[in-house]
Amino acid sequence: MKFKLIAEYFDKLEKITSRIQLTSLLSELFSKTDRDLLDKVVYLIQGRLWPDFTGLPEIGMGEKYLIKAIAMATGIKEDEVERTYKSIGDLGEVALSLKTKHNEVNILSFIKAPEKTNELEVKEVYDDLAKIATSMGGGSRDIKIRIFVGLLKKASPLEAKYLVRFVEGRLRLGIGDATVLDALAITFGGSADYRPIVERAYNLRADLGNIARVIANDGIEKLKNITPIPGIPIRPMLAERLADPKEIMDKVKGKALVDYKYDGERAQIHRSGDDIKIFSRRMENITAQYLDVVAYVKDYVKSKDLIIEGEIVPIDPESGEMRPFQELMHRRRKNEIHEAIKEYPVNLFLFDLMYLDGKDFTNEPILNRRRALEEILETNDKVHIASHIIVDNVTDLMNYFYQAISDGSEGVMVKSISEESVYQAGSRGWLWIKLKRDYQSEMADTVDLVVVGAFYGKGKRGGKYSSLLMAAYNPEKDVFETVCKVASGFSDQELEDMQTKLESLKRADKHPRVVSQMVPDVWITPSLVAEIIGAEITISPLHTCCKNDRGGLSIRFPRFLRWRDDKSPDDATTNLEIQEMYSKQLKKVEEKSIDENI
Repeated sequence: MKFKLIAEYFDKLEKITSRIQLTSLLSELFSKTDRDLLDKVVYLIQGRLWPDFTGLPEIGMGEKYLIKAIAMATGIKEDEVERTYKSIGDLGEVALSLKTKHNEVNILSFIKAPEKTNELEVKEVYDDLAKIATSMGGGSRDIKIRIFVGLLKKASPLEAKYLVRFVEGRLRLGIGDATVLDALAITFGGSADYRPIVERAYNLRADLGNIARVIANDGIEKLKNITPIPGIPIRPMLAERLADPKEIMDKVKGKALVDYKYDGERAQIHRSGDDIKIFSRRMENITAQYLDVVAYVKDYVKSKDLIIEGEIVPIDPESGEMRPFQELMHRRRKNEIHEAIKEYPVNLFLFDLMYLDGKDFTNEPILNRRRALEEILETNDKVHIASHIIVDNVTDLMNYFYQAISDGSEGVMVKSISEESVYQAGSRGWLWIKLKRDYQSEMADTVDLVVVGAFYGKGKRGGKYSSLLMAAYNPEKDVFETVCKVASGFSDQELEDMQTKLESLKRADKHPRVVSQMVPDVWITPSLVAEIIGAEITISPLHTCCKNDRGGLSIRFPRFLRWRDDKSPDDATTNLEIQEMYSKQLKKVEEKSIDENI
């Protein structure tokens, strides 16, 4: 299969924004893709060589080395490549322009043009990019550049454009996983009606390449029997939010399992024999940060074939009390992890089991899952079942809520115990509902929003990013809709760190998945998630979240609380959650008005 086909479809995809058209084009591409290469093509569309959870390295070639590679491949001096880049602002377009110019010079000159070389193959491109990513140690930079120069020399101008963009991490196709799922359903099922089957398989094995390979080789019916596999993360089940305890009890039909909502790092733990892996909420492999948790699982969890879920919580070694989530950040920054383990000890609080000894537990009711989880845990002081009770009334729920707060938790998770209380991988629903202490604020609760743009400050903040354009996620359209512009709540250090965070994500134009009427000083690739609190939700003509003829919804007086590195953009607060919060806010205002008039 020729890489030229991939480049041509990337070029078409880049030029359209319609979700329907994107899906149709992707389906066309998949139908023309060799079945043994479909997984690799899916990864390339995602802008990666393999899933994040593998822990394998990324390409590792920065702007400076890409400029050098383009210069070597085209025979043009580096300073000219750099000048062209400053003029165009897109290294992919630079490669396209200079490769075109290079080819024209060869053709127009009296020197005999070089004989046409063989066209690039998809497998050749993928394998060479994998070699670049995995080249380590002394001399690896020269090896990376040499391999990439070889690809660029052989590439057509259009192929060079997308090779450079891929390596730079800026494909700009505007395609999310949801669009790929639709395209796979249409291509191999014949209809988007098969999307739920494909999505469930992906939720149980969060590896789109793996799902594509199964569907291509074995057909869509095979996906119906997909079960979890230790080593491939399950997309985590998500919870709704409510501030009214009576409404919460109504949603769970009057009876529920109530867990502490710990202020830690959500962890999905996989074990196959002696191989133990820990994945974050974003399905990144974080095993190296929690070698002590690996040891706890080996020592105190009896089964050697499982997938379980819990919260890793920092603990004061002297008092045994829970410390705040931020303590865990030291483990990411410390090079000496064994030192960090001593300084910042943790406990593991388990709350779910999805797979055990060859059996898929995701379709089992929660009490069955919890019972099985309790049976495989040996008594110890490091790994615990999450503190919990069964409640059937609001009074008991609120008493337990206040107990959780006094014990250092964020609040509680209220979980339905009906026969339908399965583990809804990758889904948000009313089977789990969060009740947190900061939900008692004026806006009712905090929200997790995605950075899609940035604005420069004035005065002492002049020339630096000082405020952010924030967006909610619309899962139906697979886009990010703006909600507010946040400029307060940042410490001086957070502002300083923000400059570096944003610099690598800035882009010259709006990302295709961003829906915005506001135009920031700099557009940002949707990647960073931040927790935001505000005074209230209002109608705004400037924002696009839940937009109708009256306007969109916006957060008034928003304030930054913290970065949510544990969340991906698709885990952000949704447009429907914002709408629900606004509706409840209106209801409270109406009730208050009635009370005042009585």
